[in-house]
Amino acid sequence: MTESRIPILIDTDANNELDDQHAMAYACFNRDVFDIVGVTVNNTPRGDGIVGQYAEAERVLKLCNCIDEIPLKSGVEGNLTDVLSDLDNPMHDGHAAVDFIVEQARNRQTEKLVVIAIGKLTNVALALAKDPTIVDCTRLVWLGSNYPYSGEYNLWSDPDSVNSVIDSGVEFEIVVVRYKETTGATAVAIDGREITTQMQGQGPRVPPVEGRHSGQFETFGDYSISLFENVGLSLRPLFDVVAVAVVKEPLWGNFEMIPAPRLKGVEWEQQSATDHKIGLWSQFNRDAIIEDFIRSVRTAR
Repeated sequence: MTESRIPILIDTDANNELDDQHAMAYACFNRDVFDIVGVTVNNTPRGDGIVGQYAEAERVLKLCNCIDEIPLKSGVEGNLTDVLSDLDNPMHDGHAAVDFIVEQARNRQTEKLVVIAIGKLTNVALALAKDPTIVDCTRLVWLGSNYPYSGEYNLWSDPDSVNSVIDSGVEFEIVVVRYKETTGATAVAIDGREITTQMQGQGPRVPPVEGRHSGQFETFGDYSISLFENVGLSLRPLFDVVAVAVVKEPLWGNFEMIPAPRLKGVEWEQQSATDHKIGLWSQFNRDAIIEDFIRSVRTAR
């Protein structure tokens, strides 16, 4: 491993569906590229609470054989507005994750910490509010929104945190989802039957780990198959993997700078008079990303 690795922190609602787990594994199996300083978890509605989110993230780190090397911190159960007025309380909701994000951003001497957020933005927004000085040492890459269209799960889960992040002035890049379109992360999909063929027994072998849907697993590949089996062996987007992929290889997406918009409810409003800009990722190379994900798991030791 070289000193030129990209320092990343993953903020995840790991127990939501199945893409978070694959994104975490993809990062863990590319530690020649990434210096993973830690994983923080947040809670979105389908995740069985912060305890369930933490348990799933811990499960994946064990299956990737890096639980002893990558810190895991529990984050916010509620939303931005539930916690913002309580930030002076050292034991506020989610303090372990929020304080960890602040600490890791402060630790950067030259290169910015890249926070890859693959859930709602609550933890990150609170970290930026708690210590605004970390704006200058943080790059935030968020898998979220259907920009310029309304909605998307990570956005719906805490819209106020999105505006808070934009207003902070942090370097902010959105990896768009765009349900039912070919221009967003939705298009980076894989058939569950291909997962069954490609993933069986793949990844480092570890002591048995109990799965989310019961069962015991000794490789991430076998757990991947279980995750797909429990949602149906059909074509499923690996949304969150895309956010990791474009940090690893920017040529796998199209990047542009746009005037920073704001949310009104869950609808985007353009702010044409603003000089503040954010980044937008779209038009992803589905084949290159899926191929690299599979290769990463199959060659991991």
